[in-house]
Amino acid sequence: MKDKHTKHSTTSTAETGSAPDEVLPETEQSGTSISSQELEELKAKAAKADENWDKFLRSVAEFDNYRKRVTREKEELARYTSEKVVAALLPALDNLERAINAAQQHGSEDSALLEGITQVYNQFRRSLTEFGLQEVVANAGHPFDPNLHEAVSHVESGEQPEGHVVEQLQRGYKLAERLLRPARVVVSKGAPQEKSGADSQ
Repeated sequence: MKDKHTKHSTTSTAETGSAPDEVLPETEQSGTSISSQELEELKAKAAKADENWDKFLRSVAEFDNYRKRVTREKEELARYTSEKVVAALLPALDNLERAINAAQQHGSEDSALLEGITQVYNQFRRSLTEFGLQEVVANAGHPFDPNLHEAVSHVESGEQPEGHVVEQLQRGYKLAERLLRPARVVVSKGAPQEKSGADSQ
């Protein structure tokens, strides 16, 4: 009778697919222990990882500096090239202006030649303006600025106060706020000094 009951229990367990509770062997420690050699290997790997990370950060910084340097060099090269080209064309612009002035002085204001030269001059100047060319202000009566003007001579003037432009002899130009050529001007020394009676004798 007992065997039959036991057999029935076994059969029931197999049919349901459930297993009786198993008792896991107890471990000696709840944590995992490593040897001193393994600990040293982990420390070495951690140090290597830190070294590689530092190398990566340095590489990123060096590449960023390289990119900035290349960009700056390209900008400087483009600016230098533009300055050289525009500066080389300024004498041609001056000659066109002289031709216009000469034609006007000889009474050729209505000539077709003067009109053609004026059109070429204006078109040439507009093209240079698109490259950033700007004229330096040096009109008569304008204060003399040694950073922008070149004083060719100093004269006494009753019209312009001392240190002011009397006449502009040649136009000056800037390119992107950089001075290409100073304006050549005549500067006033002030009103003429009256001679005393002793000096006039």
